[in-house]
Amino acid sequence: MLLRLAYLTVTNTFAALRLLPMSDRDKDVEILVLCHQITVLERQLGADTKVRYIPEDRVLLAALLTSLPREVVRQLRLLVRPDTVLCWHRDLMRGRHARTCRPKRRGRPPTVRSIRVLVLRLVGENPAWGYRRIHGALTTLGIKVAASTVWEILKQAGVDPAPERASTTWADFLRSQADAILACGVIETVTLNGKRQYILTVIEHATRRVRVLGTPAHPSANWVIQAFKNLVMDLEDAGCRVRFLIRDRDGKFPALMGKVLAEADIKMVLTGIRMPRMNSIMERWVQSCRHELLDRCLVWNERHLRHALREYERFYNQHRAHQALNQGAPLRPAPDPITDPGRIIDLNIRRRDRLGGVLQSTHMPLDLYGRNFRQAQCRAAL
Repeated sequence: MLLRLAYLTVTNTFAALRLLPMSDRDKDVEILVLCHQITVLERQLGADTKVRYIPEDRVLLAALLTSLPREVVRQLRLLVRPDTVLCWHRDLMRGRHARTCRPKRRGRPPTVRSIRVLVLRLVGENPAWGYRRIHGALTTLGIKVAASTVWEILKQAGVDPAPERASTTWADFLRSQADAILACGVIETVTLNGKRQYILTVIEHATRRVRVLGTPAHPSANWVIQAFKNLVMDLEDAGCRVRFLIRDRDGKFPALMGKVLAEADIKMVLTGIRMPRMNSIMERWVQSCRHELLDRCLVWNERHLRHALREYERFYNQHRAHQALNQGAPLRPAPDPITDPGRIIDLNIRRRDRLGGVLQSTHMPLDLYGRNFRQAQCRAAL
């Protein structure tokens, strides 16, 4: 609009300069000609046709005709009524007044970003909380905010009401009960002599600790039951309070297994048919075992398989990093990060090969660690 208005102003300025050297008689003749052309235009348009003016035309006509007396404006032959031109001028002055007297702030101030982030965090960590409950939690923290503001934040973020997001999913159940859940599975492999072996394994959901129960060639019902009896005794000695055991519907698990676990107050949970994601942690370990061990070495016989699994179990529980454990191992938490670059250079990092290099782990002797750390302190002091 401003560009169009500037263009009209410049063109009319040059038109006014063209009228300066003209005499009054020539001007009167030109005015009569323009008035006659307006009469012809009005006759062609008809009485029912309305002429449309763009905003730039309204501003220009209102600015030009305002300087003339009202009686003169009423005598001019215009396509609009003189009262319309005066109304345009009033609108122009009203808009100018509104721009100069605009208030600095309209309505309530916007919500602080940190409060919005905190509200969304509370919703993510507590799916069953509604906006009233979140408002109460903010009040106890000393944050003064209206309940309607919390509701507006949730609405803008696309968060559903509490009854629609309070349903417990399978993943939420596993996370909430991880300390009391075990998962078991059976892996099938073939040795070089063509003998088929079965690997019975359990894993703890909370610590990700793996326990290989055995590698029989023919896992009978009595053998499986005895293996789980030994597992229950090991868990009692370790002080583990297990309440659930997740397993698939493999036929190698006997029906009597549920009674044995029930005596130890452990409930057996069966996964759905063709639903491996219900036992995802165990399935992930099976994939890791195949990719890192079974697919990379040649297993001669059952004895060799047990030896390889013992080494892999020790490596998995003590050295392998896990994302769920903040890059720590089930039996070894992640150490504190090293912030001194010179200390990293002085560390004596060594690699240890297992199973002829199939498994590799890095470690640092404790005596060398202390000596290198003292050397690094001396260098920093110098």
